[in-house]
Amino acid sequence: MSEITRRSFVTKSAQAATTLAAATSVLTARRTGAAESPNEKVVLGLIGAGGRGRMVIKNMANLDNVEIKYVCDVEDARGKGAVAELEQIQGSAPTLTDEMRDVLDDKDVHGVIIATPEHWHALASVWACQAGKDVYVEKNISASIWEGRKIVEAARKYKRIVQAGTQTRSAPYMFAARDYIRDGGLGDVLYVKVFGMYSFVYGGYPRKAVPDSDPPAGLDWDRWLGPVPDRPYNKQLHRQWYGYWRFSGGNGSDAIHTLDAARMVIGDPPHPKSVQCVGGRWKHEDDDGVMPDVQIVTYEFDRMAMSLDCTGFTEKYMFKTPMSMRQADQFPFWPRSTSRVEIYGTKRMMYLGRVGGGWQVLEGGPQDLSAGFGEVVEQQHGRFPDEPHAENFVDCIRTRKTPNADVEQGHLSSSLEHLATLSYRLGNAKLVLDGETETFLNNDEATQQLKLPYRDNYRMPDEV
Repeated sequence: MSEITRRSFVTKSAQAATTLAAATSVLTARRTGAAESPNEKVVLGLIGAGGRGRMVIKNMANLDNVEIKYVCDVEDARGKGAVAELEQIQGSAPTLTDEMRDVLDDKDVHGVIIATPEHWHALASVWACQAGKDVYVEKNISASIWEGRKIVEAARKYKRIVQAGTQTRSAPYMFAARDYIRDGGLGDVLYVKVFGMYSFVYGGYPRKAVPDSDPPAGLDWDRWLGPVPDRPYNKQLHRQWYGYWRFSGGNGSDAIHTLDAARMVIGDPPHPKSVQCVGGRWKHEDDDGVMPDVQIVTYEFDRMAMSLDCTGFTEKYMFKTPMSMRQADQFPFWPRSTSRVEIYGTKRMMYLGRVGGGWQVLEGGPQDLSAGFGEVVEQQHGRFPDEPHAENFVDCIRTRKTPNADVEQGHLSSSLEHLATLSYRLGNAKLVLDGETETFLNNDEATQQLKLPYRDNYRMPDEV
């Protein structure tokens, strides 16, 4: 073969390969619901139009070349409110529906944002994966460990992007903290303390039972319940579902932010070997609430211990880092921060903020104690990362890269809350976990409670 012929052959072969790859890429994109090119418009639907859902979807609507085509909610007023807000942003009104299948069956939709109450997260995510949609699902991603594993299985089986709504994982300061710890800045990390000490979610509201009643006009109560066993409408449950078992993963469904931040920066360990709680509903012991207002949880990992301190009575002297501080170059006064992480290494310790707040590393001997804080040897400010997290999800729809808060990590972090709930509800029992099978080695009752009760037509399948 002559040199000219060889060149011609190579060129034509490369052109043919490029054409075939492009055609295959388009066919694959159409089959899976992925965007066909990095510049293609990404079409999304919102499922669950409450306050958090609106915040997330507006961040995505503000991104270039993104269209919000649907708003789905079983409460008419919430859906209409979200449609009006999105019309102001994108110049056209999304279609309003109260039927999730309208969104999932539309082949033009690439992905969905699931921001329903927590008891719907897992089933809606699995249905979306089965329909070929990518998924952004709010935390906790599930209401039980078994449910969480089903989302992971569905994401892998149907090759879907599934991003957990743990937005701290998209914050630049978190990557820097992880690198600092990985490179040995703290020495060997042997103990991590995670805090959730504010009354809004951690069992801190006094609860007096209110009578059941008819649901308000414009609310489809049956579909609001979804997979949860049927029960009459209750106004308090409807608006404060996070305070009720089966509707919430426990710990007010909020400690996952700090638990997940801790897991990320220390290298994302697998399930702990054991868990045990101490606590109860002690401040509000005479009311009708069920969530503990004191819950101290200990987790045992390989060569490391982690604790989670949740309280519902400390609001007079413990404070959540204000948004103004999380949007500025400021650090909280860490000892009175309700939502911090303390990471203890053999060389130094780190204070870390969740969803903004940054981090600081301290060292110093006993002579520094009179100063009250010690020497700060390294630090980085942190911003509220909602917008970067939304951008990461949309980017991954286009590129098929693994998202910052991949479903596997969302499942492992959510499971820490579920483990704490199981221990508490079984009398603060110590539970020894088989991380491979996600069952318990020492407590059959705990294993039996991993799978929640479901209603017909809303059952999570064993095989997704």
